[in-house]
Amino acid sequence: MAKQQTLNFFGTKRKADEVKEEKVSRPKRSTTPEPKVESKSPKSPKSPKIASPKKSTPVPSTATVCAETAKKLKEEGSDHWHGPLLYRTIVDTFEKIEATTKRLEITAHCAALFLSVLKSHPQMMATVVYLCINRLGPDYEGLELGLGESLLMKAIAESTGRTPAYVKTEYQKLGDLGKVAQSSKSNQRAMFKPEPLKAANVFDTFRDIAQTTGKDSQNAKINMIKRMMGACQGNEAKFIIRSLEGKLRIGLAEKSALVSLSQAFVTFEAENQGKKVNPDNITAGEEMIRDVFCQLPNYALIIDAMLENGIMRLSETCKISTGVPLKPMLAKPTKSISEVLDRFQDTEFTCEYKYDGERAQIHKTDSGEMFVYSRNSEDMTVRYPDLVSIIPKFAGEAKSFILDCEAVAWDRVQNKILPFQVLSTRKRKNVNEDEITVRVCIFAFDILYLNGESLLTLPLAERRQKLKEAFTEVPGEFLFAKSMDTSNVEEIQTFLDQSIKDSCEGLMVKLLEGKESGYEPSKRSRNWLKVKKDYIDGIGDSLDLVILGGYFGKGKRSQWYGAFLLGVWNADSEEFETVCKTATGFSEEMLQKMYDKLKPTVIESPHSDVSFDSTPANLPDVWFDPTTVIEILAADLSLSPVYKAGIDQMDRGISLRFPRFIRVRDDKGIHDATNSDQIVEMYQNQAALVG
Repeated sequence: MAKQQTLNFFGTKRKADEVKEEKVSRPKRSTTPEPKVESKSPKSPKSPKIASPKKSTPVPSTATVCAETAKKLKEEGSDHWHGPLLYRTIVDTFEKIEATTKRLEITAHCAALFLSVLKSHPQMMATVVYLCINRLGPDYEGLELGLGESLLMKAIAESTGRTPAYVKTEYQKLGDLGKVAQSSKSNQRAMFKPEPLKAANVFDTFRDIAQTTGKDSQNAKINMIKRMMGACQGNEAKFIIRSLEGKLRIGLAEKSALVSLSQAFVTFEAENQGKKVNPDNITAGEEMIRDVFCQLPNYALIIDAMLENGIMRLSETCKISTGVPLKPMLAKPTKSISEVLDRFQDTEFTCEYKYDGERAQIHKTDSGEMFVYSRNSEDMTVRYPDLVSIIPKFAGEAKSFILDCEAVAWDRVQNKILPFQVLSTRKRKNVNEDEITVRVCIFAFDILYLNGESLLTLPLAERRQKLKEAFTEVPGEFLFAKSMDTSNVEEIQTFLDQSIKDSCEGLMVKLLEGKESGYEPSKRSRNWLKVKKDYIDGIGDSLDLVILGGYFGKGKRSQWYGAFLLGVWNADSEEFETVCKTATGFSEEMLQKMYDKLKPTVIESPHSDVSFDSTPANLPDVWFDPTTVIEILAADLSLSPVYKAGIDQMDRGISLRFPRFIRVRDDKGIHDATNSDQIVEMYQNQAALVG
């Protein structure tokens, strides 16, 4: 496979004075494919109506105006932002956001920061956005921080002259390593005032830390942290450490940052044209940037396109592209076939097998490079070399494409599907194709892009036709998802029963014709419904929950954790909320595996971002660092004074009744699991049915 090209992460090159700072020993940069951003594309049917300037009035690009504005500010010397962008400017905004819980105020503070950066340091916009949402780049680059507490406490102690015991005691008292770093730093005397931290260097160092591996990586990371800590002023240390821990804790959700970004661009462009901000353009800009981000989740590319052509042309200039995985379309659960028929009444729909494997998005670029991405945009190309090898067999003459598929464990002797548990035994790292024992078969069910053309807005029937025309089935390696077009209840039931016999989970039922049958990235849509055998007698869907704590077993189970405290993630509050305790569905073999997996993650006390009931009788015997996601099936949902998921004004959360373990979800990160909003929606839907 050809070597991937490095992505120009910042849109434009930084000036030398913005990156000149003390040198850090840097690892080799990771690489990502250089995606193609189309300059022309068909009009999106979802493009909102906007107030556009008169054609007779030539409007310079945002990038041109940004450069002129920055030059003027620097010449006047009247703006404290001239010169390199300082990290403290971003920290000032963090403090304002942390001081409020009002969503509109949070968005306004963030938008004000983005607008200021847009005026004076437009080339830093992507960096600032990533610092604000505490990310290091697009998901598919696979760069994460989330450093362990012990490493951070050691770095704080060494950089502030405190003892490790003192730092540990302060952490137990404050529950926030950022505050510990801040208090330790404020009591430290410096012989001379250090050079102020620059935002570019902070971000670059974060990325260096994330990419540093090997024998002496821990010491190398600590040394890089110490350099930053030594230059910290004011409250910078608090947010440096929080960012490194992966928990910024200011209440700024990514969806709010997207809104702020669109508001900043719309406002700047209006000011540039000497006009008042049009509220309709604010709304249109928010919708447009949200839709485009679902198709091309890369802030650097989107910001670069807006700087060059403006936000109102974003849907034309920034489209789905090979090499950049989009978030997949997801299905809503149903509890019965009659519910499916009620939803799709008087419409054409299709039923497909729901395969029990791993969601895979397969890309082939114009240059011939091939990539495989997971449902959460993780690059799985090196994990599936055997899959990459079979792409030429089924791709035919297709020059570029994006397929939505399911990778399923396959028995090549008996030509049948194997359980998901078999697939999960495949190695995740250092995979050698000659040593693979668990083979996969790809079941393709959708095509999103073909030979330079986005297919997202086409009806499913047309996409499916293009899929079958462009690709060829290869027995045991690449097959089309088995489907049936019918509206007969008995036929659907028979097809569901047959899918279970064929080792599938059930059925996917999808709208086949019309505008609504287009592919909706990153959306759990009512135009796709899923029907599983287990759903019919349960809540309608399984849940993917994060393990937060453990309870020691009794009797034969005394040597393991016999039960687990589970939670969901609330993106708005940036907290894990407890939702249930489960001890059902685990075999002794699985309990042993869970014990081996979780024991290294035991922590002395829960993280401060865990919301739980502190009544002693309800506390787990041990707390875990949240790392593991498991799939749970339950009878129904109920209100609870003990659990905190979706907690309402009466201090009652939502809990699961009779939760039962199904399997470990190694393919999901802790923030990709079921979230608090989904729990609330499921409870409301259940209540509506009962009512």
